[in-house]
Amino acid sequence: MKLTITSKKMIFVIGIAAAVFSAGAFILCIVLPSLTLTEALLFTAGVLLMALLNAAKICLLERTVKKTLEMDEPDFGKNYVRIQYLVRYFLTAIVMLGAGLIGYYTQHTGIILGAVAGIFTMQISVIIVRHMKQTDE
Repeated sequence: MKLTITSKKMIFVIGIAAAVFSAGAFILCIVLPSLTLTEALLFTAGVLLMALLNAAKICLLERTVKKTLEMDEPDFGKNYVRIQYLVRYFLTAIVMLGAGLIGYYTQHTGIILGAVAGIFTMQISVIIVRHMKQTDE
């Protein structure tokens, strides 16, 4: 599937935001002696996992919009959009549950915090890409 320029920009910004969060974790690991390298690695794993999911959700959202615009029946289109919306949030819930279980069984909260930080990569990308569009006009 061919992505639009906006989607490609959003995925790129998600990657940059994930890299910044990960770098911040390692810098905090150096600055604060109470944080271990394991916590920084688990935080990075959580951020990357959620950033990859956010990139996939952008692709799913674009596919949903394209399919919906091609549909003839408006009611079927509405239901399709609702189902796809629930699928995207169900995927997010699965990843968060997985991060929570890993954090619980390993006794490290870094992966949970990383997954929570990774959720914000989507919002960061929307804000930055919207700002880029406004400055282009």
